[in-house]
Amino acid sequence: MLLNVHIKNIALIDDANVNFTDNLNILTGETGAGKSIIMGALKIGMGDKLPKDIVREPDKEGFCQLLFLVDDPQVIEQIRDLGVEPSEDGEILITRRINNSRTINTINDMAVTAAKLREVSALLIDMHTQHQQQTLLKKAEHMKLLDKYGRASIDPLKQKVAECHREYVTLRREMDELSMDEAERSRKVEFLKYQIAEIESANIKTGEDEDVEHQYNRMVNSRDIVAAASDVYSVTGYESSSSAGNEIGRALASMKGIKDLDGEIDGLYSQLENIDALLNDFNVELNDYMQSMDFDDSEFRSVESRLDVINDIKGKYGSTLEEVLKYLEDSRKEYERLSEYDEYIAGLSDKIKKAEKAMLKAADALTAERQKQAENLCRDIRDALADLSFMEVRFDMVFDRLPECTANGIDDCYFVISTNVGEKLRPLYDVASGGELSRIMLAIKSCMASEDNIGTLVFDEIDVGISGRAAQKVAEKMAVISRSHQVISITHLPQIAAMADSHYLIEKSADEGKTVTRIVRLSDEESTEEIARLLGGVTITEAVMSNAREMKQMAEKTKKY
Repeated sequence: MLLNVHIKNIALIDDANVNFTDNLNILTGETGAGKSIIMGALKIGMGDKLPKDIVREPDKEGFCQLLFLVDDPQVIEQIRDLGVEPSEDGEILITRRINNSRTINTINDMAVTAAKLREVSALLIDMHTQHQQQTLLKKAEHMKLLDKYGRASIDPLKQKVAECHREYVTLRREMDELSMDEAERSRKVEFLKYQIAEIESANIKTGEDEDVEHQYNRMVNSRDIVAAASDVYSVTGYESSSSAGNEIGRALASMKGIKDLDGEIDGLYSQLENIDALLNDFNVELNDYMQSMDFDDSEFRSVESRLDVINDIKGKYGSTLEEVLKYLEDSRKEYERLSEYDEYIAGLSDKIKKAEKAMLKAADALTAERQKQAENLCRDIRDALADLSFMEVRFDMVFDRLPECTANGIDDCYFVISTNVGEKLRPLYDVASGGELSRIMLAIKSCMASEDNIGTLVFDEIDVGISGRAAQKVAEKMAVISRSHQVISITHLPQIAAMADSHYLIEKSADEGKTVTRIVRLSDEESTEEIARLLGGVTITEAVMSNAREMKQMAEKTKKY
């Protein structure tokens, strides 16, 4: 349920803060008062692309905030699956701040992308616009409506078809890639044979390139390394009288003569002995290291040659030895397939036939379920249309078969309708007028509302092209829908306005030299006056007011929440 909409500095809206209620919320206003701006602001809050120059005063922040209350556990779980955590009391606060063409989107104070915002808002609110009802004229949209209506049983079957189709397409693609003449196959087999032999003869091992490169660098730099190590050894060893080893030896001899004269000296003597032992160990290890750096030319050439082989292999088959070994594995498999080409093609053909059979079987099961759900949907729509003054209406769905199965099945289906006695059924996209489309869409929405758990439905002038008795029936149908869903609707019809549980007026006025749009909730008497304006135009007589009061009284009797 949408609790509150707060809009600041958007189009003609300076600052509007609207609290909505349960059931049927109706917005009315003069032509040009800014009703479309309100719908546009709602779309912005739901993540729609920002129109150019939408911010009223560019040097100030544009602000749009929607506060929802969610009490359906299933919807709460779906929102959590999107990575958004509702508050403890089930509130979802969506905010969009627009500064210098940059937008900051948050949900419950957590920054999100516009795409994420759209995903979350789609679980909370369903907006119907005049543009959306034109989708009924698009044949492809009819099956989408059917699938949405019966999604509980249709979605698992659609998923099965998609999986089977994916497997079938993968096998077909493999077959296409393998299709070649005998000469081409022979050339490819010989080339693979050469590559496999070249890699195998290199006898490479994972990590070998790093070891060999380290060894090579050590050899290349051995002369400089040995020269520096020799200098160190001459300083720390025993080669000259001034070397550290000899100097420490003389120091030990001097302290040995006096260590028994004082206990503290004995401790110092022990420390010096440790230093001498450590230095001796260091010199031994340093000498061994220098001995290991003595390479002959043949050993160096062997390491250099091995490094050349490894780098050559990597240059041809992969940037790392892991990639080279993976290339070798794939090449062996490809070589095996091509070496046994006829047998492999026969086996692949058999797999394709089985995959196609499984795909068509899954598609047929999907078709059967769609036809079953289509019967239910069309029956519900017929009942809803009868409530909307479609007398003797016939409404059905035709199922044709596509030439080939797709990931969405093999069905090509569309709605057909007959609105007059004696007329044959014709495609909906060929025969419906603007007023009929409005009522048909409302009928569909009423059927869909009973199947989904979206809490708020928004209708932007669903009453376009209708009047009189049809308008009254539309108002009653909207009241029925609002028993189980919050409904927010913009209208220009008094019949619908009279049915409102909460009535809001959208008005345009001048304020300090600026044109602004305001939204105010009307009292019962103010609502009656607004209905009278819708009935009578500029001059509101007592007779018109009496008619407005009677219309509201009749609406109260009609509504049964």
